[in-house]
Amino acid sequence: MSADGGGPDLAALYLDTQARLAALVAGLDAAALAAPVPACPGWSVQDVVAHEVAIAEDALAGRLTGPPSEAETAAQVRRFRGRDLPGVLADWARLAPGFAEVAAAFRVWPAVIDIASHEQDIRGALGQPGARDTEVIRLAADLLLRGLEPPVPVRVTVRDAGVSFRAGVGDGPELGLSTCWFEAFRWRMGRRSRAQLAALDWTGDPSSVLDHLAVFGPSPVDIIE
Repeated sequence: MSADGGGPDLAALYLDTQARLAALVAGLDAAALAAPVPACPGWSVQDVVAHEVAIAEDALAGRLTGPPSEAETAAQVRRFRGRDLPGVLADWARLAPGFAEVAAAFRVWPAVIDIASHEQDIRGALGQPGARDTEVIRLAADLLLRGLEPPVPVRVTVRDAGVSFRAGVGDGPELGLSTCWFEAFRWRMGRRSRAQLAALDWTGDPSSVLDHLAVFGPSPVDIIE
């Protein structure tokens, strides 16, 4: 909970994820840092880190008051290209506490969801899975599932939690989808292709909802993690 009892502590969620991600990339060699990230086409591992640092830098400088546009994001990544990773991580360590305070004060869930999503993007690119059974994944997935708006009724059952969510409109028969917190987080964030979405554990024909499951996406390519 946050210090004022107003829900999850977004500052702690952000800082825990930031520290874990910074530690993950700190020891990477040049080849690993240059590895492409399938979930972020055109970006390397270091580009994804740069994006996260730039978000914090721009927000604290007053240059960013909401989620960046594609053009702003591309400019952020370009700004950090060619910089050495230790310096980038040092900047991030300096900026992260202040940015976390802002995220907590204004309940900026997208900042927390974004860094959690990109941690998994980088882990997938490096073949280093981890941090899947974490509070940030569970809370973000819960929030994202509550925002699901398919065109027909869907009941999503989270099998590792024993909870279900009903989404969609109408009184017709429900589609059923059995998932877990981690998978729900990834497919809601567009980290699964349409074919992968169709291959989830469905009851009923999901073809009418496949293009309504992801906040961003679906991915144009299969994301294997």
